[in-house]
Formats: sequence, C-alpha cells, structure tokens
Amino acid sequence: MALLLLGLMLSLALAQEFHPEEIVEQDFNMARVEGPWFLISLASSNMTRIGVDGDLRLFIQSIELLKNGSLLFNFRFMLQRECVFITVTCEKTQKNGEFSIAYEGENKVLVLETDYWVYLILYMQNTRDGTKTQVLALYGRTPVLGRPFLDRFKRAYSKYRMSPRNSINLAQKGPCM
Repeated sequence: MALLLLGLMLSLALAQEFHPEEIVEQDFNMARVEGPWFLISLASSNMTRIGVDGDLRLFIQSIELLKNGSLLFNFRFMLQRECVFITVTCEKTQKNGEFSIAYEGENKVLVLETDYWVYLILYMQNTRDGTKTQVLALYGRTPVLGRPFLDRFKRAYSKYRMSPRNSINLAQKGPCM
C-alpha cells in the first residue's frame, strides 16, 4: 500500500514538471484538450468583467470536442448572485484553435498554448456595444500549478499589454467564489 501511495505521489509530482519542448502554440489537436480543467488565473483589459460578479468570470469545468470540430464548454459562473451551471458550444472557425460564440456580444476564443496534460491558456476577445474586452485564462488539469506555468501565463497576458494588476489568481477557489 505504501508503495502504491509513493507511486501516486511521484506521478503527480512529475505531471507538474514543466517541459518547454512540449508546448504547443499552433496546429492544435483539440481532442487532447478534452476533459476536466481547473481555473487557475484570469487577466482582462476590463477587470470589472472578471471580478466577483463579472460576466466573463467563467470557471470552465470541462471541455468536449464535438464531431463537427466545435467545442462544448461546461462551466459555472455567477448569475444574479447565484452560481449556475451552463453548457455552451463554441463554433469552430476556419483557423485551427479558434472558435466563436455569441455570449454577451460577439466572441472569438483562441487556444494560445497548451501541453495538453498540465495546462491550457485561452484567449477571448469580446465585442459588446462597440467595446472590445480581452480576457486570458490559465487552466490546469490540477487545481494548483507551479511557478513555470504561472510565468507562461504572465508572458501571455503581457503580449496583450496587460500587467499583473490586470490579473487575478483563482487557484483553489471553487466555482463562483
């Protein structure tokens, strides 16, 4: 039993190991993105939209690849002060790793990078009433990610001219907290 527990702990530690050579930034295999995810951090050009009652504070719980190449997102968020579960389909576009959805305006969702088994960074551009809002989200297969993954996220949101004051850490917080 002790050997089994030791093996499990070792496999979890190795799963968190950062392997830069395994980062994918194009030609995504969306089938490998499927499965459960935990929201680690968000960054936005409009902090109100990802704040406690923000309409873009989305805790994706799982992603499913549909037969037509679109993605099914299962997530929770606050709606009128209640935590609700929502399933939304993001339609596949002509570009690999890019999807669209009509939610609180028009949205473009892009996979920025992933290694498929530890982390995923998504970018969303929302256009509502002529105003554009950018949101980046870091998801992990586990509720906590190590420093190298957080640094990758910081580098990603910096490319979109956001600073640490534009981000919030949501690791180990349940949906809708």
